[in-house]
Amino acid sequence: MVDNKAMIHVEGLCKSFGDNHVLNGVDIDIHKGEVLVIIGPSGCGKSTFLRCLNLLETPSAGRIFLDGVDITAPSVNINKQRQKMMMVFQHFNLFPHKTILENLTIAPIKLKKLPKAEADEKAMSILRRVGLEDKAYAYPSQLSGGQKQRVAICRALAMDPEMILFDEPTSALDPEMVGEVLEVMKELANSGITMVCVTHEMGFAREVASKIIFFDQGVIAECGTPDEVFSNPKNPRLRDFLSKIL
Repeated sequence: MVDNKAMIHVEGLCKSFGDNHVLNGVDIDIHKGEVLVIIGPSGCGKSTFLRCLNLLETPSAGRIFLDGVDITAPSVNINKQRQKMMMVFQHFNLFPHKTILENLTIAPIKLKKLPKAEADEKAMSILRRVGLEDKAYAYPSQLSGGQKQRVAICRALAMDPEMILFDEPTSALDPEMVGEVLEVMKELANSGITMVCVTHEMGFAREVASKIIFFDQGVIAECGTPDEVFSNPKNPRLRDFLSKIL
């Protein structure tokens, strides 16, 4: 049964790659303003789940509803639905031949038909928000990894999404650059935007998440508040996982 109050409703989500069953019947609701953090060992299905949410991976079974619309239905305009749900990847995926400003404005101009002057003004405002206004006319190759990831977050924000999906956004960064990206993500979380984050940054998860889910072998093995998950884990696999990383 669809939860009409949920922004995202996932029921019976399965994903297989040949004989490899990565997701094995995932059910979850994600509500507006929620910061959902997904943790778990490598290969447990975290990133595949995230990519299924906006159909970058096509589910093998199950349904996903966004604002009450079944986005897995053949008739749905998935490109239109994806505009509500932007994604930030591990490796930035910026256009190397375009300036930072152009990277931020290309989608709003082409997909939302925003006038260039308006798109430029909005992009500059977003860059100012994360301290990168002075990099507007630089190219990605001239930026550090942390700066590139902050730009990738800005690019997502430029589309005015209802939700941002983060796929291990700090895993490709040098340790000293992780903090600057996490600070931007914390500021976003405090602003009320809905976020779903796959991350290994447990301090961030404990501080910012409204709900944490632990994936194991393609299912949600435990779900709770940060205090419940970190201070009183019930699942033995979660206890073992936390003992190795905390």
